[in-house]
Amino acid sequence: MSSGSGEKKRVQFRAPKGLVDRADALATVFETDRTDVLITALRGYLRDAAHSDEVKQEIADAFYGDEITFEELKSLVGHEEAANFRVLKRQLSDEFVDEVAEELAEP
Repeated sequence: MSSGSGEKKRVQFRAPKGLVDRADALATVFETDRTDVLITALRGYLRDAAHSDEVKQEIADAFYGDEITFEELKSLVGHEEAANFRVLKRQLSDEFVDEVAEELAEP
């Protein structure tokens, strides 16, 4: 287990005691610390979530609704898929504008 390199950001949260105790026990087994166990678990969760079609749809909806930025989208689903979502967002936006323009032009 490795916490990786790069810029670090301190976070603090409360978790059920039993869960923390299990993380501590696993840290002992791997001869590491709780932080490494939690980081590894979080990475795994985020990786798995990004491969779930249901979660990808939630992520896409958040991007289409301008709730997350392209950079945030990219960090969640990867550059290639984020680029595809961005293209689709532009197409949807252009199509919507065209539809509204057509409706307004109709008598």
